[in-house]
Amino acid sequence: MRIIGGRAARRVLKAPKGLAVRPTPDLVKQALFNSLGERVVGARVLELFAGSGALGLECLSRGAALVVAVEKASRHALMIRQNLAAAQLPRERFALRTQDVFTALRQLAAAGQQFNLILADPPFGQKNLGRRSTSLSQTLLDDADLPRLLAPDAWFVLGHAKRDTLTLPARWRELKALKHGDSVMRFLEPTPCPTVAEAP
Repeated sequence: MRIIGGRAARRVLKAPKGLAVRPTPDLVKQALFNSLGERVVGARVLELFAGSGALGLECLSRGAALVVAVEKASRHALMIRQNLAAAQLPRERFALRTQDVFTALRQLAAAGQQFNLILADPPFGQKNLGRRSTSLSQTLLDDADLPRLLAPDAWFVLGHAKRDTLTLPARWRELKALKHGDSVMRFLEPTPCPTVAEAP
């Protein structure tokens, strides 16, 4: 696994071993960042379920102004710090929160934080034909704090397995989806709140 673009291109990254972390494949990552294009430059980025930190570090390599990565496992968080150092990317533009993602979302929203891009490629859920998904990807879609963290015109990019059929709540609108193998990356934006008509 490596950084594929920007100032740290071709830097090799470490990935935690075991089934708890599923690094985003390089081909999927390449398609993702081709779609994001210049949107990353100067952006405030939030990476959820960071794992190895590969997506956030890719953003930093490509000119993001700030990357905040959230990863619950302390051993994975240590590897993210090692990858940041190995990539020789600016530490002052990278923040790591070692905590539960949904706790972080609540705290960031309460603090009024906003981001231009939120990336999440959590562990895959199970096949759920005939029932509503209970995966982490579905739980993110259902989370009421997450849309509040997006600045105007910002995107939320969510990864999930093809076998995991997600229900898109009314608060989200899908812009497009990238599919590769068993992976799907969905590009979403919050649905505008309905305007309340003024009384005559």
